Amino acid sequence: MLPTHHWYRSAVPMALSAIMLSGCLSGGGGGGDDAPAAEPEAPAVTREQDKRAFYTQALPELDLVKLATTTRYYGKYDGLQGDALYVAEVPDDWDGKGLIMWTHGYGGDVLEVKLQTPSAAWRDAVIDAGYAWAASSYSANWYDARAGLEDTNKLALNLVEYIERDHGERVASAPPSQYLISGESLGGHIAAAAVDRENIERTQFKVNYAGAAPVCQSEQNEFQWLGDYTRVMMQLSGYGDEDYSTFQDLVGDFQNYGQISLLARPGPMVNALFNQNLGGGVNWSSPKGVEGQRLVDIAKNLTGGERPIFKQGFSTFWQDVVLGTGGSAGDINGILIKHIYDNQNTVYRWTNGSEPTAEEIEFNEAVSRITADPEANPLREDGVRWIPLVNGDFDVPVLTMHTLGDFYVPFRHQQLYRERAEENGNADMLVQRAIRATSHCDFSAGEYKAAINDWLKWVNEDIKPVGDDVLNPATVANTNYGCNFTVGQRLGLPACTPE
Repeated sequence: MLPTHHWYRSAVPMALSAIMLSGCLSGGGGGGDDAPAAEPEAPAVTREQDKRAFYTQALPELDLVKLATTTRYYGKYDGLQGDALYVAEVPDDWDGKGLIMWTHGYGGDVLEVKLQTPSAAWRDAVIDAGYAWAASSYSANWYDARAGLEDTNKLALNLVEYIERDHGERVASAPPSQYLISGESLGGHIAAAAVDRENIERTQFKVNYAGAAPVCQSEQNEFQWLGDYTRVMMQLSGYGDEDYSTFQDLVGDFQNYGQISLLARPGPMVNALFNQNLGGGVNWSSPKGVEGQRLVDIAKNLTGGERPIFKQGFSTFWQDVVLGTGGSAGDINGILIKHIYDNQNTVYRWTNGSEPTAEEIEFNEAVSRITADPEANPLREDGVRWIPLVNGDFDVPVLTMHTLGDFYVPFRHQQLYRERAEENGNADMLVQRAIRATSHCDFSAGEYKAAINDWLKWVNEDIKPVGDDVLNPATVANTNYGCNFTVGQRLGLPACTPE
């Protein structure tokens, strides 16, 4: 399952793999109507995103295998940026108590908004537990996590009324008494943000989620990673003095292959650091010289440190996707009005000692430094921030999964999430699982079923599941790390061995 998303440039207009961003939460009751409780203030500025005219086509009949005991509903409603579509799947004997919102991944840099749906394994686990689920197309594409969060919350509060309005059926006598949220990639960002205190307080449509299950989740650090890696590549390849806007000219030419774009002709920057395959094309598993190996090692440290499956993940096509984001002004392609990237205090390391080496110090002094504009992503009076923050400030059960080799939305996000949860004193409410796979959101059916089932048992029966330690370097570096929750051996990856 390979959805692609490009939030800096449109070099790779995919929808991101394995049903990107999702998050599951359960919470107290709530009903709602189409109007927020308070009249929001008009935005003080206009972004490029505000000028885009998003639209929907006729309601689709999605290619979902109908479960024998459910009914699906489709419709349209007013979202934050315009019309949004919805899909819901409701058990025939639904008691109206439990609703899980699914938040989808990147929809591309296109004006037409479309529905995306969760995997069969996710749906089966949710329906078998007696829950209904619903998902919004969101009213905007690009990396508009704000629209995704606000539109999802509005749908959650009004789903029963929307179905009655559009289909003449009353599927429950009252709004659900428990709400949960789950999603992948961009949707994982949304699901994690939905239970974070700042966003709960500021959203126009307040939903008291009782838990969240964000997987392969993106977050604000994603833009730091994309900016760091591409700037380090410029410096190591000998082009550090060039303006960052020249990155795409230096990296080479991309060619579209269906929904993705791959580096078809490597430019001078890539050729300085990597060898080519015999038939042409970059051999990402063959770094050239000291500088090439240093880039690999810096990338390893930036994405989560020494760990299994990093090497294999580094050599996937997601490398091309990451490079396709380089050269941006840092405004997330018009989602912000000013740049958010900042590396003033970042220390780039290719070694793992307690202190940087003399060569690392010299390198860090040479790398160009950028300071984020403090007004790039401010608090707002009309809802959540343009890029809602994942601060790790929550008080409901949160269970995550992340693949160790994900080079696009790296495992490092999980370490930051744990650190923030510890700082806020709620680390006991976070369970994280590492999966031995290379791609973005590359979860097996068994992994999904186990995660959703364990999460729902935690939410409803207070039976906390086990997870992985993501912060101890020795634990993460162990050759068997990720074996506890990986279900199914991926082709070409090292197998777990008895200890």
